[in-house]
Amino acid sequence: MSDANGATLTEFYGESVFSPKVMRNYLSDAAFGSLSETIRMGSALDSSIADEVADAMKTWALEKGATHFTHWFQPLTGATAEKHDSFVVPDGEGGALLKFSGKELIQGEPDASSFPSGGLRATFEARGYTAWDPTSPAFLKEGPNGATLAIPTAFCGYHGEALDKKAPLLRSMQALNTQICRLGEFFGIDSDDKRSQATLGAEQEYFLVDRDFYEERLDLIQTGRTLFGRKPAKHQQLDDHYFGAIKSRVIAFMTDLDRELWRLGVPARTRHNEVCPAQFEIAPMFESLNLAVDHNMIMMETLRNVAEAHDFVCLLHEKPYAGVNGSGKHNNWAVAGPDGKNWLTPGDNPHENAKFMTMIVALMKAVDTHADLLRSAVATAGNDHRLGANEAPPAIISIFLGEQLFDVIEQLEKGPASSSKSGGELKLGVTALPTLPRDATDRNRTSPFAFTGNKFEFRAVGSEQSCAGPNVVLNTIVSEALDEICTQLDSDVAAGRDFNEALQAILSETVKQHKRILFNGDNYTDEWVSEAEKRGLPNLKKTPEALKSMLTEKSIAVFGKYNVLSEAELKSRYEVYSEAYEEQVAIEARCAITMAKTAIAPAALEYQSELAETIKAVEAAGVRDVDGTRDLLKDVCAETSKLLSGIKALEAAEAAGEPLATLGTMDSLREAADALEGLVPDNIWPLPSYTEMLFMF
Repeated sequence: MSDANGATLTEFYGESVFSPKVMRNYLSDAAFGSLSETIRMGSALDSSIADEVADAMKTWALEKGATHFTHWFQPLTGATAEKHDSFVVPDGEGGALLKFSGKELIQGEPDASSFPSGGLRATFEARGYTAWDPTSPAFLKEGPNGATLAIPTAFCGYHGEALDKKAPLLRSMQALNTQICRLGEFFGIDSDDKRSQATLGAEQEYFLVDRDFYEERLDLIQTGRTLFGRKPAKHQQLDDHYFGAIKSRVIAFMTDLDRELWRLGVPARTRHNEVCPAQFEIAPMFESLNLAVDHNMIMMETLRNVAEAHDFVCLLHEKPYAGVNGSGKHNNWAVAGPDGKNWLTPGDNPHENAKFMTMIVALMKAVDTHADLLRSAVATAGNDHRLGANEAPPAIISIFLGEQLFDVIEQLEKGPASSSKSGGELKLGVTALPTLPRDATDRNRTSPFAFTGNKFEFRAVGSEQSCAGPNVVLNTIVSEALDEICTQLDSDVAAGRDFNEALQAILSETVKQHKRILFNGDNYTDEWVSEAEKRGLPNLKKTPEALKSMLTEKSIAVFGKYNVLSEAELKSRYEVYSEAYEEQVAIEARCAITMAKTAIAPAALEYQSELAETIKAVEAAGVRDVDGTRDLLKDVCAETSKLLSGIKALEAAEAAGEPLATLGTMDSLREAADALEGLVPDNIWPLPSYTEMLFMF
């Protein structure tokens, strides 16, 4: 199969990436071998080859039409950032050279003062540094008139404090690697010159809206979601959009999207209609966690850019439309050990399956111990509107294992287990562990953290979020759980206890302590809320209370112990995310006030006047039966009065600076506005309707 220029898709894939395949053609054998080892082991670059690598990147980029380079990084805004520098350097003789040094490759110095730092940097301390991450390949950002070489980097302050999302992610991956390799040694797995890594497949949900409709909605432009909008008679009730035939305009967009992503080495594989009209999903293949996070950030930017080229706007907000599905980013997390195998896949022999069960139990321990911290990792103003319905999990963090695996866990709790429910069985065990079913796990769309056969799906991540934060937490808390298990094994084995018996006892005791985190039922029910409360599981419904989990002694200790985030770095993130939440709510409130005052209220008053004039004219013509029209006028007047009162109330709430009270007042204002949308004629109503935005492509 070829593209429009005749190139095969295999040649076409990754053509805008300085990948190992490309590097080989531009580097000496020695430099290529050294850089390959750096990438494989995640180690520091050999400074002696830095200039050669930089020159090779520059040569390749220039051949591809690039004129500039940028250190591409991920500040605490949740977006990406870049400052472009040209390759042009004066030659001292009135001409110019094209140069790119190893020093420029390895380290940049963008201004750090205007990025959120939560107190890590004062405004007058502008110095910040970007440091090249060789494990994520450089790529070309191509525009209509040229290209820029984008170099993935970490971003830190003058004293090394992490100002971004990548640095803590890399630290957490190193912590997890240490503990996975340590566990592997108990199973005779050699970790010398090898490393383990977390892997990720991030499913990305999004909405498309026609650009013309978008430009008529101040709320979409300024906040990413509709602050007003009456739910249409038909939306997603019939489930007829889910996996349905894709409209021609949308498939044209998706085709171009895939091609752009493939050029950038993003392994986009799945595309389909989601449940809500105008909602879609794209999913990549699994990759190393760090690379997958970078690729997801690239994917979000590419979604927006390609949508614009097709006269769409891509909405990545978690809840752009009230009353229907929101959008998440299902975070499918797994671990590849130093043996190259997925340790969340049941194996073919006792040791493979003991390894698998140790990972399952460690995850139970990690998630139960730090459920509040995991909840804080997905706490945003946008995600608060999504969590708890329409296939989005609730704020209560629990684990779904499926019926068969839950049965094994229950047996482990009681001691040596020896049997299993039927279905695709294979032997599991050191000493007396039971047979374990393979591929017998269903999915639970209401569960926040679900085992799906060979991975855990953290469904609570919001569609607009970076995956970095949730995975920093996940890697760190699993590292702690594995560390404690391995430390106990070290002690027991050193005391002369048989390894198999020691492991069996540790797994059994850990299950007893943390089984409360398991729940296979419907997470939406009131019964589960009551049951979770009895179990002592946290229910942190709103972002402000969820973010406070970052400041507990327990959270500070776990991040500090594994050198992922210092106490100062952790507190800085609390400050940044809390301020972002408050600012987002304030922006929405001010936008709602503007729309209600300048668009919705005038339309309602205009219709009132029309109705009053109609009644007057009809009565003047001698017709007395105008009761229905009078009733309509009364309804419009009543809702308009509510709207005007709601504007004043929202102005007062916003001025008081109480986000939760502000949100409640916004809801009341919206009720009046949405009621008016059902009364005021279409030709007077100032905003595109949900029906138009969801169905008219």
